Amino acid sequence: MDVHLEIPEEFARYLASDAKGLARAALEALAAEGVRSGKLTNFQARRLLGIQSRYEMDGFLKAHGVFLDLSLADVQKDSDAALASSR
Repeated sequence: MDVHLEIPEEFARYLASDAKGLARAALEALAAEGVRSGKLTNFQARRLLGIQSRYEMDGFLKAHGVFLDLSLADVQKDSDAALASSR
């Protein structure tokens, strides 16, 4: 799905140096908020962003101020989803 945002040029310059960078920044913000709000799992956000490893995703979330309160069941659910998609 394509989503188009209208951002005044004066603000866009603060967010990224070019349109491609701005699109990536918006996608990253969407993924981070999706995980923070519980609308996306870590695995779903990883797929959305093209992040290969769970460790890299943990770093991404930490860098974006998203700290998870995970239970053992949550970790198992993420693991099951990752294994199912690799088959």
